[in-house]
Amino acid sequence: MTMPERVYSVLLVSSSESLNAALSELLPVSVFTSETASDVSAAKRAFAQRAYDIVIVNSPLPDDPGIRFAIDAGNGGETVSLLLLRSETYEDVTARVSTYGVFTLRKPLSKTLVQTALSWLIAARERLRKTEKRTQTLEEKMEEIRLVNRAKWLLIDRHGMDEPTAHRYIEKLAMDRCVTRRVIAEEIINKENS
Repeated sequence: MTMPERVYSVLLVSSSESLNAALSELLPVSVFTSETASDVSAAKRAFAQRAYDIVIVNSPLPDDPGIRFAIDAGNGGETVSLLLLRSETYEDVTARVSTYGVFTLRKPLSKTLVQTALSWLIAARERLRKTEKRTQTLEEKMEEIRLVNRAKWLLIDRHGMDEPTAHRYIEKLAMDRCVTRRVIAEEIINKENS
């Protein structure tokens, strides 16, 4: 299985020692770092301490079916969830969790099926990573716009400029000094508020 050079963190939530051992063999350390939790309570504690790229839940667990945990783990936007289900609950649970973006597999599992699922999980995680970067970039741009607008209003209020003049002033300073408009806006805000 060829994988990207990134290492993915996995939380395996399962009380089955045989499944844990089988899955551990399919998670090469060059691609995955994995931790196990034997029940949902332990999984919640582990998840509260750190973020995971992938969560695999072997349902049912001793203290809970694990369905809600799989949904909640995937809702943060950084984690992809896989729910391993018994045949008798597969159709019903899959219909409920698919709208939350939770992947499901029917037990018993084959090595090929798990490897295929792992490649899907990695692809989904990479898509989330790209979305996170785009979101972060948009948030940074929005913050820059807010700062520039705040600086413009300070220039308008305290120096009698109109909006186009204040905008050109910030743009020209940024170009002349080869810095971003954000840097100029922050300087104006700091100067005017001191």
